[in-house]
Amino acid sequence: MAVLRRIGLFCLALWGASGMTAQAGMPSRDLIAVATAAPEENRWRVPVGIHRGRFRIDREGAEVICEAGAVLDAEGYGNGLTIAATNVRVSGCSLRNWGKDLTAMDAGVFIEKGATGTTLRDNQLSGPGFGIWVDGAAEVTVSGNRIRGDTSLRSQDRGNGIHLYAVTGALVTGNRVRETRDGIYIDTSNGNRLQGNVLEDLRYGIHYMFSHDNKVVGNTTRRTRTGYALMQSRALWVEGNCSEDDQNYGILMNYITYSTLRGNRIHGVRRGATGDAMISGAEGKALFVYNSLYNDITDNRFEQSTLGIHLTAGSEDNQLSGNHFIGNQQQVKYVATRTQEWSRQGRGNYWSDYLGWDRDGDGIGDVPYQPNDDLDRLLWLYPQARLLMSSPSVSLLRWAQNAFPVTRSPGVRDSHPLMMVDETAVEICHDSD
Repeated sequence: MAVLRRIGLFCLALWGASGMTAQAGMPSRDLIAVATAAPEENRWRVPVGIHRGRFRIDREGAEVICEAGAVLDAEGYGNGLTIAATNVRVSGCSLRNWGKDLTAMDAGVFIEKGATGTTLRDNQLSGPGFGIWVDGAAEVTVSGNRIRGDTSLRSQDRGNGIHLYAVTGALVTGNRVRETRDGIYIDTSNGNRLQGNVLEDLRYGIHYMFSHDNKVVGNTTRRTRTGYALMQSRALWVEGNCSEDDQNYGILMNYITYSTLRGNRIHGVRRGATGDAMISGAEGKALFVYNSLYNDITDNRFEQSTLGIHLTAGSEDNQLSGNHFIGNQQQVKYVATRTQEWSRQGRGNYWSDYLGWDRDGDGIGDVPYQPNDDLDRLLWLYPQARLLMSSPSVSLLRWAQNAFPVTRSPGVRDSHPLMMVDETAVEICHDSD
């Protein structure tokens, strides 16, 4: 009887698995077939109600508009909507309950490679897998959409809100993404623009991998584990973005070259509890620069964070000027083999802990700002030495370095520190819903 019982359970498991596979592989329905034709040519309206199943658009140039209250429910399997034709436009739709198989790339909306010129505008998406996946399609516009992940799943088991793979010429603007894995993930995609997106409660707000010549302008991240994770890419233009109350890193630069960071505001980065191996032990760094060279970092504000900027692993020959380092517990952490000059054409950076003076009133400090000394270097290399911080010997070392500055090790030097905060800087962070 026990043997028969085990055989019965085994057959039941096979039946259940085959049933799930069959459901997951069910053919998609033509979305236009459930819509009604509008007076305009090739425009279709999806009526109010819950439309169950997986849908597809194969009609070139079709414009599909969902009436208020029209819901596409994928019943927990596959893609909610697949777009497989060029110049398709979809707006006003509510999509939910698509699949959660990340290996199968289950997504609320899946844009296939040939679907050049697709536009997704003002849609609402809520589900466990990827929100919008763009798979190699060019000239796609993703604008004004609201995407939310499934909080019943662990962060690493959710899909990304917007995922671009091998995409060129995309415009991703004005979207709000929260509680997915990463807000916007960009892989092997060149010549795209991300602008005015709000990304909250995520692992990474914006995550770049092997992508070049991209623009990241006017976005906001909040309560992420890393606001802007820029990795293995070059020629990125990152301007006017905001990071508020992110954990571990505001902006992380990892193998980034020939890129520009300008006019960004990073505020309130603190160390957060996380099991992510990459950011384990992070100190709450407004800007972390790892093995990144030949970048222009200008007119940014790094404020009220545990650490203003940390450079390591050969991050040299970066140009820094016009930045504001305000109220950070530690402004700079940098163990260097040669001195790095952080001023350009007589203009340096503002440091809230600068103790120098300006006798001629030109707005530039008369003595250089050097944030770290030999003792800092010793403590970075041998953290256990912190046990001696309150000892007389440490006080003697500090005095000796001030009395004999010639003994300073290579590091950061700002020869023209700014005396005043630039009060013309405007608030750049978007309001949260």
